[in-house]
Amino acid sequence: MATIFSKIVAGEIPSYKVAENDCFYAFLDINPLVKGHTLVIPKHEVDYIFDLEDEELAAMHLFAKSVAKAIEKAVPCKRIGVAVMGLEVPHAHIHLIPINKESDMIISNPKQKLSDEEFSKISESIKSVWEAENRHI
Repeated sequence: MATIFSKIVAGEIPSYKVAENDCFYAFLDINPLVKGHTLVIPKHEVDYIFDLEDEELAAMHLFAKSVAKAIEKAVPCKRIGVAVMGLEVPHAHIHLIPINKESDMIISNPKQKLSDEEFSKISESIKSVWEAENRHI
């Protein structure tokens, strides 16, 4: 059975896309810890990130880096925190979380409640930076 992330990639479930190439897809987490919290996934379903082939894992991290650089320019923050837990959805994914202090990364923190308008504004901001900086991808 397809995961919710596979359904997002297929366009069956809407998302706030911030970046995409042939192999990977990045979109805003709809239950974000902070504004700009983004998920990066491979387009094909793999449950556990360390089951990816070495080349694909490396490529996924390079794609995540390009997305993180765009988030840094679009969302006020000191850094982009990176987390891989992999228990909540059985589809490999990387969390990119804009942070100003370490406690911004505590996964049990209350989730932000954002409007569709806020999600759209944030995703478009990140997407425009990413596209401007990654025309070659």
